[in-house]
Amino acid sequence: MNQENRPLNGINILVTRPEHQSHFLTESIRKLGGNPIIFPVLEISDIKDKAPLLKLIQQLEEYDLAIFVSPNAVHKAMRFIQTYRESHRTLPATLKFAAVGKGSADALKEYGINQVIIPDGCFDSEALLNLETLQHVNGKRIIVFRGNGGRPLLGDTLKQRGALLDYAECYYRDKPDVDPNELSHLIANWSHGKINAVVITSTEGLQNLFDIIGSYGQQLLKITPVFTAHERIARNARETGLINVVLAACSGDQGILQSIQDYFCVTKV
Repeated sequence: MNQENRPLNGINILVTRPEHQSHFLTESIRKLGGNPIIFPVLEISDIKDKAPLLKLIQQLEEYDLAIFVSPNAVHKAMRFIQTYRESHRTLPATLKFAAVGKGSADALKEYGINQVIIPDGCFDSEALLNLETLQHVNGKRIIVFRGNGGRPLLGDTLKQRGALLDYAECYYRDKPDVDPNELSHLIANWSHGKINAVVITSTEGLQNLFDIIGSYGQQLLKITPVFTAHERIARNARETGLINVVLAACSGDQGILQSIQDYFCVTKV
């Protein structure tokens, strides 16, 4: 592959997404000549108490709409839904599905759910709430599949619009324990200019990274180009003091990849 097809040649990129969700991004970076450094700052695990989730799944016929906030929510919830509904064979015929982003909608397709309400262009709670379908939910029963905690905006807004809403927590998000030797090695490489870019895909991930790398790492992060596809994450990054935050023009991994290529092609000229 010639240099023109390897625009990221010699570029070391810190990928902070959970490892099981980073394959496309890391492989694409490699194909473009870059070196992805996998450093997950968010750990996804199964919930310990499954009883509340299973109870809600048993009542799916009572809901008008199921919303999935992430691909993790889809995979974790559908595993339980399919297990419970083996004897039922099908999902409730009247239940509609919505997803915050394209990744979640694509994940639902893996389970045979092809009709999914999804925003156009921008993929976040705000964009989903702007859809006509979610403007008129008075009296509708809605279930939101998500991880522990999470942003209250989606649920609060739907309840303000008159929806009867339940949260179904189907996975657990936490800050991972990082090996001190691995962290020391990362910071040493970073301080010698061997980390050229950082990819951030969630505000929680940004906060976790900030906490994990300590004060010296934070100073390095502040002057390193940080790439994201979400305006809210970019805004939070700037508020945290990061100097060089690059917001992708398009959503998702493809948008991030294009913004990284554009940035380093310009800086190499």
